[in-house]
Amino acid sequence: MSRTPPQDQPLVEVRGLSVSFAGERGAPAHAVRDVSFTVRPGECLAIAGESGSGKSVTARSLLGLAGPDARVTAETLRIAGKDATGYGDRQWRAVRGRHIGLVLQDALVSLDPLRPTGREISEALRLHLPLSREEAAARAVELLRLTGTPEPELRARQYPHQLSGGLRQRALIACALACDPPLIVADEPTTALDVTVQAQILRLLAERKAAGTALLLISHDLSVVAQLADRVMVMKDGLVVEEGPARRLLTAPRHPYTRELRDAAPTGLRRARDHVARPATAAPTGPAAGEGTPLIEARGLYASYDGRRVVDDVSFSLREGETLGLVGESGSGKTTLARLVTGLIRPDEGRLLVDGRTWQERTARERRETRRSVQTVHQDPLGSFDPRFSVRRVLEEALTAGRDRKPSRASRREHAAELLERVGLGAALLERRPLHLSGGQRQRVAIARALALRPRVLVCDEPVSALDVTVQAEILRLLDGLRAEHGVACLFISHDLRVVREVSDRVVVLKDGRAVETGDTEDVFTEPRHAYTRELLSALPDLPEKVLT
Repeated sequence: MSRTPPQDQPLVEVRGLSVSFAGERGAPAHAVRDVSFTVRPGECLAIAGESGSGKSVTARSLLGLAGPDARVTAETLRIAGKDATGYGDRQWRAVRGRHIGLVLQDALVSLDPLRPTGREISEALRLHLPLSREEAAARAVELLRLTGTPEPELRARQYPHQLSGGLRQRALIACALACDPPLIVADEPTTALDVTVQAQILRLLAERKAAGTALLLISHDLSVVAQLADRVMVMKDGLVVEEGPARRLLTAPRHPYTRELRDAAPTGLRRARDHVARPATAAPTGPAAGEGTPLIEARGLYASYDGRRVVDDVSFSLREGETLGLVGESGSGKTTLARLVTGLIRPDEGRLLVDGRTWQERTARERRETRRSVQTVHQDPLGSFDPRFSVRRVLEEALTAGRDRKPSRASRREHAAELLERVGLGAALLERRPLHLSGGQRQRVAIARALALRPRVLVCDEPVSALDVTVQAEILRLLDGLRAEHGVACLFISHDLRVVREVSDRVVVLKDGRAVETGDTEDVFTEPRHAYTRELLSALPDLPEKVLT
């Protein structure tokens, strides 16, 4: 019997799906409640919503991967025409890979770090198909070639840590396609990928869809949804709040929550509309934003890593109350420049000046003092926190760092609470640990920790790339407020061009370690001079025109 039903019959049919987990004191916590949908061959259904909305749990329930503590019930759960409501582990293993392929967001975690990429793909093949080891290895190379992987024979021999993010994601898609499953579940498949790599992955998925493969796309990025989806289902708190044809739902959403998601999506136009000079009060203790002596000045910087030049003759400046955007793909030198600015590494050549002096010209004590004025906000705040520490202790450590005289315990707690208020959080979170905070809350705590040292410069390295669009918008408003109210300068590093356009006064475009274009943000975005800048802008996925009411 064919694994793919006729075009007019659902490949997946779900009615009344509910998923719950054991909550506090044994009470069930409902992650998904009464969800129904179908997916047909050659169709893409997108499930959109923020973290915690239930979209990933819904998708994983189709593969028996909701979790060991999950209680999954459904009136109907049919996969390829068969009733799956009573499936056990053995039946689910037969479904995975053969009937449904899964593409996850974080390929580095999803791929086995101890196996070459080709072997990972070939083992999936041999599990379901009668192939010899040699046949499976040859097919693995062919699958890598099919996914647009350059030098597939070489990549098949390499381990995941030897591949870039885009190559790892292609390898994960190759695994999902290995047995030619009728359905692919793609859970945030392009989040945190460079815009050009994202465009390549979306084209690949679109090609599979055109060939008759069904897609279940999970994403909070509505511009990605717009590229692939025929229908969209929006979830909030485990419930479906709106469903309909993709274009109608994205251009004229009916539910307030869908409109909130749509309006929060970065377009790069808000900044353009408001691109006027800020008043002098934007930097109350000094000159107007973007004027005066540079706080940071890079002059002809060169830096190498593992024998390879990663920063090649880069120059820029950053002044009080100004945001400078650094954009470019993985490997372009963005993060190395951040490490140079914060004094974590030395340039091979050139000079990096902080308030007119290099890090090397300062004594050890002066370097410690200067580091207080240049603080970093990372992409993954959870990785930068000690998981044993409460929020209060995280902030108190920053408040007392480098000080000979420690404030009293009551004073430290009061200052920690003030910092939380400053970033839009309440003192009620002081005793929570990072694992018990949402992604947006953790990022706000990371910003509060940086502000504890009263910095003049914030180096923000991909600070919002992994956040939901509404949380992302809140963090960007917070950073803009800090700049406007306190004159804090910001070096904003991101691969997301729309976000950079919304927050930056000026922008530097990096490619292979070189600054190929520098200028006023609106000039660069509206009249790009360099071919690489034009390539990045042309790769941006677009949302359909919003219907004005």
